[in-house]
Amino acid sequence: MHGFEDAQANKEHLVLTLGDVTGSEPVLARVHSECLTGDALFSLRCDCGNQLQAALRAIAHAGRGALFYLRQEGRGIGLLNKIKAYHLQNEGPDTVEANERLGFGADTRDYSILRPMFEHLQINSVCLMTNNPRKVAALEELGIDVAERLPLQCDSNPHNEKYLQTKGAKLGHIF
Repeated sequence: MHGFEDAQANKEHLVLTLGDVTGSEPVLARVHSECLTGDALFSLRCDCGNQLQAALRAIAHAGRGALFYLRQEGRGIGLLNKIKAYHLQNEGPDTVEANERLGFGADTRDYSILRPMFEHLQINSVCLMTNNPRKVAALEELGIDVAERLPLQCDSNPHNEKYLQTKGAKLGHIF
């Protein structure tokens, strides 16, 4: 486990690594934004906890990899605002519309902290487990080589079907 402090954003992030992640061979990796409700409380409203568990299983199976856990709750809006967005969603708006009604963009996450994290760990290239093409683009903009995008397939349920559809239709996620 490796801890990192982003003094500018006043946030702490961590990376879990398995095996030797240094070298020129691409590292199996997941960049995961914190989701207390999904990761720890097993919310059915999102697929975050399932994606986290699937990524950890894939890394364990591969015997080598890194999970970057970024403290960016609710696509960057924070826990309390995410709870407010949930209440709005109960009235009909989707996840993007709820964030926008609260005065936020659809996705306000900042991935710039990843550059020093990758440098510290001496990771030069990744096979990135994500459904989000914007995350691939963000890493590439930071100079991080994304050798391959690997989709994370998780089952949907009646509570997150609209959420997943919105991620595909409005945020460009590829499932």
